[in-house]
Amino acid sequence: MAASTNKLRFLYSSARAIPQTGSIAPVSRRTYATTEPSPSATGAPAAPRRRTNFTDKLNAGPSFADFVSGGEDNAPLEPSEAYALKTAMVGPAGRKKEMTRLPSWLKTPIPDSQNYQRLKKDLRGLNLHTVCEEARCPNISDCWGGSDKSAATATIMLMGDTCTRGCRFCSVKTNRNPPPLDPHEPENTAEAISRWSLGYVVLTSVDRDDLADGGARHFAETVIKIKQKKPSMLVECLTGDYRGDLEMVKLVARSGLDVYAHNVETVEALTPFVRDRRATFQQSLSVLKTAKEARSDLITKTSLMLGFGETEEQLWDALRQLRSVGVDVVTFGQYMRPTKRHMPVHEYVTPDQFELWRQRALDMGFLYCASGPLVRSSYKAGEAFIENVLKKRRAAGTTGESVTDSKVVVDEATR
Repeated sequence: MAASTNKLRFLYSSARAIPQTGSIAPVSRRTYATTEPSPSATGAPAAPRRRTNFTDKLNAGPSFADFVSGGEDNAPLEPSEAYALKTAMVGPAGRKKEMTRLPSWLKTPIPDSQNYQRLKKDLRGLNLHTVCEEARCPNISDCWGGSDKSAATATIMLMGDTCTRGCRFCSVKTNRNPPPLDPHEPENTAEAISRWSLGYVVLTSVDRDDLADGGARHFAETVIKIKQKKPSMLVECLTGDYRGDLEMVKLVARSGLDVYAHNVETVEALTPFVRDRRATFQQSLSVLKTAKEARSDLITKTSLMLGFGETEEQLWDALRQLRSVGVDVVTFGQYMRPTKRHMPVHEYVTPDQFELWRQRALDMGFLYCASGPLVRSSYKAGEAFIENVLKKRRAAGTTGESVTDSKVVVDEATR
């Protein structure tokens, strides 16, 4: 320790003994490579730094647009190249698995608009749920992101956010005994919709097999309150099958709604593997047929998802059966796996194939068909078309029952 101290003293005294000549700069504070010495420290006037060639080289190189567009070759890709699926190896070393990447035509922006936030705040404030959120719909940014609330589309989900069924494609929560119904929900729903000044609204619900009527009366009451607050409002109801109770189907069909929708989801052969065991293709056909018979002026609507492994003949068979019960509107969309616990995607159907089935459906006599990878049952492009059809019918005086008639029907069924 004494030796080290002596060395330090020697070095310090040697540094002080160095003569201060003009050839050697005086000792100053310590500086670093990233520190710019100030003019006051050197005594010299401040001078501008010499420009380097780095900026010129950077500007002469490729721009950001070149990286995004792929360089000089901006020619459109052939369909075989554009629709080619890419794969990636994921996982830890030694246990990597090949995964198919999501195709470019299925990628959507993350919702972050101000209108999206306003809609969400309104829904939470009234304790309302939407299928847009619960089912993780990829179109939520598009449908909720209008310039104002009147341009937005939100599908209200009645009777809570917990379903009594467990379909293998759906991400909605499931439980045998969900919470009881909110008696204020019909009024709150009608109030929220009146705030948004919408012209067309879609109501749907979870399946409530724990209720004696499956929630049909709750559904009908909501429609009636909406029509009371705004008779001009066009209402589409996307309902369950009420366990095959066709009287409940008639109850909802006569409540004053304009479009009765019920989804078959997939072709008949795949139904047992895709949907809950309590749901069958023929039972869904009965629901759509009964709704049409209850009110002939109703527009009936259904939806199928593609990508489960269905064959062309199975799709033809499904469309023929739907037309046989008078279904007016059909939509086709791509099945998207919500989580790893759900059914895997068998294939990603190309936009060209969706367009082919759209044309086939129209050729079979369907009033309207929305078909595309991101199309969902309650899709605002389809709603705009149906809204125009309904307005033309209303102008021609071919509307169905009045709100008063609907109220009488519901009251009789409630007794």
